[in-house]
Amino acid sequence: MRIVLDTNIILSSVSRYSPHRIVFDKFEQGSYILCLTTEILLEYEEKLTENFNPLLAELTVGAMLLKRNTLFQEVYIRWSLLTKDQDDNKFVDCAVAANADYLVTNDRGFRILKNLPFPKLKIIRIEEFEEILKKRDSLI
Repeated sequence: MRIVLDTNIILSSVSRYSPHRIVFDKFEQGSYILCLTTEILLEYEEKLTENFNPLLAELTVGAMLLKRNTLFQEVYIRWSLLTKDQDDNKFVDCAVAANADYLVTNDRGFRILKNLPFPKLKIIRIEEFEEILKKRDSLI
């Protein structure tokens, strides 16, 4: 299962005390493939440093770099589908290029993508993704 995680999902799942910790734990366990670009990884590092501390940012990004279930995706087409926060287009572009199963975000700005006929993207919230992860566990 190929997944693109918006930065807000990373920020809400890396803390050991987060109710959404399952998202990061399942990544570490190899339960899904995290699709990234260099641009996304740099934003993760920047926001983790701002919201937590440089050490946590370094460890988190380092784990992503070392895991076999990280897919670094080259983006050849910039779709520019989000007009309000154009910086978020990097997540959309990565999801399309990687043929991701889901783009996980709690950002309401992504909702407009659900109505697009092409490129078709599955945009889900963190709670929906957690349910998918739990269901996959129950099948094993």
